[in-house]
Amino acid sequence: MSMSNRWIVGIAASCVFQVGCVSQVAQPEQYSGFLPNYQGLEEQTTSSEQKVMRWVAPGFDPKAYSTVVFKQVELYPSPKPTQRVNLQTLEDVQAMASDSIRNAFAPSYTVVSDTQQVPADSRTLILQAAITHVSANNEGMHWYEVVPIAAIVATTQAVTGHRDQTAEMFIEADLIDAKTGMPVAKMVRKVFGETLENESQPVVANDFKVALKGMTSDMQALLNKQ
Repeated sequence: MSMSNRWIVGIAASCVFQVGCVSQVAQPEQYSGFLPNYQGLEEQTTSSEQKVMRWVAPGFDPKAYSTVVFKQVELYPSPKPTQRVNLQTLEDVQAMASDSIRNAFAPSYTVVSDTQQVPADSRTLILQAAITHVSANNEGMHWYEVVPIAAIVATTQAVTGHRDQTAEMFIEADLIDAKTGMPVAKMVRKVFGETLENESQPVVANDFKVALKGMTSDMQALLNKQ
C-alpha cells in the first residue's frame, strides 16, 4: 500500500471512530440525576427493536395493580431554551410525552394526577418521569461512507455543519409501589426523532411524534408481558 493510500485509510478509520459511533442508548455520563439511583440498569431491546436502559424488579406483576398516579412529564433540570430548541418546543414535547405515557397506561389502569384521587382499596403505582435533554446530533456514518474518500467527505460535512442530523431526546422514568415506596421499574431511554438537514434547522416537537408513539407501544408491550 502506498503512503498516500495509507494516509487515506488512516483518515477514514479516524472518521469511523469519531463520527460513526452514535450510541443507541444513554451513557452513564448522560444520566441527569433525576432518578434516585441508576443501579441495575441494563441495555434491553424493546418490542419495536429500540434500545433502552431498563431495570424491572424480580417478581414485579403489573396486573396486580389497578391505579397509576401520574401528573405529567417533568423538564429536568430546569429548562434552558436555546435558539435551536426554544421554550415552546420544550413545552410541546413535554405535553406530547405526557400524553404518550398516559396512553400507555390508560388501557389497563385508572390514571389519576395525585394520590388523593386514588380509589379506596386500590393497589397503586406512582410514575415519575422527566425529559432530561433535547438536542440534535450528527447522524452516524452509513456503510457506504466507510469508503475512504466518502468518509473524508462525510467528516468535512460534519465539521462544516452541513451533515444530516438526528433529533434526540432523553427520558428517565421511575415506577414506584405506592404502598412500599420501593421502585418496581426504572428506565432511561434515548428517543430518536426525525432527521434534520443540518445544524441550523430548529428542533420542533413534531420531530418526535412518531418516536413517542413507538414508546407508547413499547410501554404497553412491557406491561402486558410481565
